[in-house]
Amino acid sequence: MDYQGKNVLVVGGSSGIGNGVARAFLDRGARVCVWGTRHSAAAYAGEDGSDLSGLDYACVDVSDFDAVAGAAAPFERLDVLVQCQGTVIYGRGEFAMEGFEKVVAVNLGSVMACATRFHDDLAASQGSLIILSSNAAYRTTLGNPAYNASKAGLLGLTRSLAQAWVSDGIRVNGVAPGLVDTKLTKVTVEHPDRLKWALSMIPARRLGTPADIAGAVLFLASPHAAYVIGQTITVDGGASL
Repeated sequence: MDYQGKNVLVVGGSSGIGNGVARAFLDRGARVCVWGTRHSAAAYAGEDGSDLSGLDYACVDVSDFDAVAGAAAPFERLDVLVQCQGTVIYGRGEFAMEGFEKVVAVNLGSVMACATRFHDDLAASQGSLIILSSNAAYRTTLGNPAYNASKAGLLGLTRSLAQAWVSDGIRVNGVAPGLVDTKLTKVTVEHPDRLKWALSMIPARRLGTPADIAGAVLFLASPHAAYVIGQTITVDGGASL
């Protein structure tokens, strides 16, 4: 798992799982750029789950597909693209079309936009694209139809891009995390009754960590996974069992 001399872009790498993934590559020698939504890296200073020290940073609104298409490449050569962007709307906001479209645009549409933006870069380096979905893709999520549909859609997108782009030398795979303590899951992890119920459904009897997810991403981006094509690895402590 040595990434010395490799260049990695982590979309959504400013916090949470994405930040854990970015730091895992950085710790193994890669040069890493993260895309986030705030105007500068300094805007994340002091925020729990966000450490941008040693990382390059660019502000790109991935829900604006034209902005993605026109975004500058972070490096002359791109070896790994990891897509960790995601959002959710609670309080039944996803049942309104405005909310539904917003979540789908970020969770699904922007992944395709970023993938196509960097297709040629990854083809040139014979690189790897890794898409973060969710174990929610395999079940229903009460109150969040857009989140559920978009994460399920990523499974199909991962397979389709893998089949289409393997002949270009690009390996496409995915990771489906379970419940990880991030700002998107505070509605569960900071609510004692909900947390107790959630832990009862996880055979490992603990929440996942960004490092848990990063381990699977590091594997998929490495030569150890050279014959792994179009797969989404579930990393959820056994919750999907």
